[in-house]
Amino acid sequence: MFSIEHEFDATVITLVDEGPGPLQEDVTITAFEDCVTVEQLDPRTERVQKITLSLAQLHEIGAALDLPEGVYRIAFDHD
Repeated sequence: MFSIEHEFDATVITLVDEGPGPLQEDVTITAFEDCVTVEQLDPRTERVQKITLSLAQLHEIGAALDLPEGVYRIAFDHD
């Protein structure tokens, strides 16, 4: 299950793990104009872990899902 919220400066997507266990904590993805953050509570430490990705890194993740093993460089059109 997931939810989407459009805020003033970002879009927030929350992914909720459901079904037979073991289940993971919710994941919150926040898309800003210049980056994307991914957050998840670490139940062992009770602290939220946060990763910030640039838009280029996010684009590379999407490309990597459709490619075989290897090392790649994506050329970006910088206008």
